[in-house]
Amino acid sequence: MVNRLSTIQEQNTKIEQLIRDKALKLLKEDEVDAIIGYSSGTIPFKTCPIIIRSEEDVDKLIWNNFCAMNLAKYLVPLIPTLKDEEGKNLRVGIIAKGCVGRALIHLAAEKQLDLKKIKMIGIPCNGIINRSQLLRELQQEEILEASISDDEIILKGRNFQKKFPIKEYLNELCKKCEVKSPPKIPDLVEACVGECQEISAIEQDFEDVSEFESKTSEERWEYIKELLSPCIRCYACREACPMCYCSLCFVDQKLPRWFGKTTELSETIVFHLVRAMHLAGRCVACGACSSVCPMGIDLHLITRKLEQIVKERFDFTSGLDPQIAPPMHQFKMEDKQEFILEEE
Repeated sequence: MVNRLSTIQEQNTKIEQLIRDKALKLLKEDEVDAIIGYSSGTIPFKTCPIIIRSEEDVDKLIWNNFCAMNLAKYLVPLIPTLKDEEGKNLRVGIIAKGCVGRALIHLAAEKQLDLKKIKMIGIPCNGIINRSQLLRELQQEEILEASISDDEIILKGRNFQKKFPIKEYLNELCKKCEVKSPPKIPDLVEACVGECQEISAIEQDFEDVSEFESKTSEERWEYIKELLSPCIRCYACREACPMCYCSLCFVDQKLPRWFGKTTELSETIVFHLVRAMHLAGRCVACGACSSVCPMGIDLHLITRKLEQIVKERFDFTSGLDPQIAPPMHQFKMEDKQEFILEEE
């Protein structure tokens, strides 16, 4: 367990050592053929995914508060096609913070992967930095170097060096996260090595959603328009989402054609709201969609609202139990249905 009283820098060092120790053990004991993890990026405060297959490459695995990607994205829908040299299914290890673990468990619930063929190297995530927020602070300044010292982010450029407290610049979803490590699966404890979290339910107050709903309808509409108007429809949010694994996305369909592909605000809003509805009861609150947005749009409020509805209506939270199908995948006679009743 990472000491919560230590600095974030010390926590990162311990987490990184945990990753390397577990990865080395899995490879050395021939329990996996490959491990998916994080490695240093090519630009400041960015990381990139890496796949290692030998013990010598274990030191390339890293952990810091810039590891925003949800690595579950690299398994679905590819995992059925991954084979070793003999044509057998590839045994995969994957570095799993809480939201990555939740994504893998939920994908298993949707029958997209088999957790018996995966080893989650569980780590206690200590939060991901909101890169867009920092860039707004620096405006047009070019960042040449980024590092973390104690509990501060240090950014350097040609003519400046600035420090920012990490806790103030974490993603909003990270501030509210209750699942720091992959949930422990009672019937499949061997699927997770490293640190796993025993959790059967998540209790959230959804204060952020309540604050939004306290606004007038006109104020809410203005907020949504201001939030989504910068969108350039690059679909980076879709590509980063571990739950967006459809072979043909609704936005790319030609017959029927749901709507156009311009950056008109009406079409942009339709895209985001329809995609959000497809994630109802499926979002694992990883924030990958917001982290990759080149325009710095934070989509967490939309997904949080749907998370609240699913929790209140079905008492369901995604990514905690691979045996429970999400609400949109099943029907129960006791499901509430007042929304389809005829008015008197």
